[in-house]
Order: sequence, then structure tokens, then C-alpha cells
Amino acid sequence: MATTRVDRLLWAIRIYKTRSLATAACRAGHVKIGGTTVKASHVVTAGDRIRVTVGDIVRDLEVTEIITQRVAAAIAATCFVDHSPPPPRTEVTVAPFARDRAAGRPTKRDRRQLDRLRGS
Repeated sequence: MATTRVDRLLWAIRIYKTRSLATAACRAGHVKIGGTTVKASHVVTAGDRIRVTVGDIVRDLEVTEIITQRVAAAIAATCFVDHSPPPPRTEVTVAPFARDRAAGRPTKRDRRQLDRLRGS
């Protein structure tokens, strides 16, 4: 098959968990092809670039192969090329108040320090 609906393709390549979520994303304006917002029934062909917003993540996908059924994740990953920039690095912060895992229950002093850290 050379063409398919955009909502069906996004569901088949596992961008959205259900087809109704893919349709809702199209209705909400989270799916764009060529810079224009598209409806769920928009026809997609190989070579199209789709910009999809899933939660806070924006993904830029190029369709290489059209599939209409949901297939294994390894096969689905070969049907598109992800041109999205890498996600921003998140810095891991070490808690200023650390206790040994086997130290037992926190003392009253420890609990008060934790409350101050949490802002309670």
C-alpha cells in the first residue's frame, strides 16, 4: 500500500498507544505535515515529514515505509527516520541530606531536617 491515513500510521509505528489517541492529537493540532496542521484523515506517503507533539516532546519524523497494521516494535522502527533533536540533558542533583540505607528509622532531628528541605 502506497498511502495511508496519518492517524493510522502514527498508531502503527507506535508513536501513540491507540488510534483514538492519534486522532485526538490530530484534532488538537499536535500533528503537522509540511508546517500545516492536518486532520486525521490526511493521506501520508513515503518521504513525508511529520512533526508530532507527544506530551512535552516534539518529534520530527520522516516516513520511509507505509504500514497500516500495528507490527512488532523492531519492524515499526524501520518504517521511519527520527530527525528529532536529542532531549535536553537533565542534571542529576544529589540530595543534601543522605542517610545510610540500613540506618533504621530517622531520628527526630533527621525528620526535622527533611521537613525543612521539603519546605513543610
